[in-house]
Amino acid sequence: MFSEVLDGQKVFLRPIQMEDTPLIVKWRNNKNVRNNFVFQETFTNEMHENWMRTKVATGDVVQYIIVAKEENLPIGSIFFRDIDLKNHSAEYGIFIGEDSARGNGYGTEAAKIFVDFGLSKLNLHRIMLRVFADNLQAIQSYHNAGFQKEGIARDMVYQSGQYRDMVFMSIIAGERNI
Repeated sequence: MFSEVLDGQKVFLRPIQMEDTPLIVKWRNNKNVRNNFVFQETFTNEMHENWMRTKVATGDVVQYIIVAKEENLPIGSIFFRDIDLKNHSAEYGIFIGEDSARGNGYGTEAAKIFVDFGLSKLNLHRIMLRVFADNLQAIQSYHNAGFQKEGIARDMVYQSGQYRDMVFMSIIAGERNI
């Protein structure tokens, strides 16, 4: 697990800890967060503790908490999952759990900081993400952070009686245009 704090202008990122479980569970069960995840079931303490033991503690996932500097308030989480050391790639994920923190540029800044960390410290070459096509605010934030659209998987996920398209985006080391 990493111990380094990653610093920005409006946010800093600190490594996630087991003590963050109540926050993560609260955020993941927030309707505004849950609607943007493929996994829609109610999230529990046990699920998060298992994630911490089997994914974060083993290095399969590198996860941080996003903290708004001005208020010193944890507002969300950011992570790399499915880290592939052979191919120098990982999948990126982020969520802003505090409703009042959305739309303030925190996610875009956190993405830039974390992507730089992934490229320089984790030696990643390719960082990809998946986002629902109707999550336009997130797509714009990812674009602002340097991700480029690769394509759309039509009707990829069936939720609440309807199919949803998924947009795939990525950043390749050396091709950042921000």
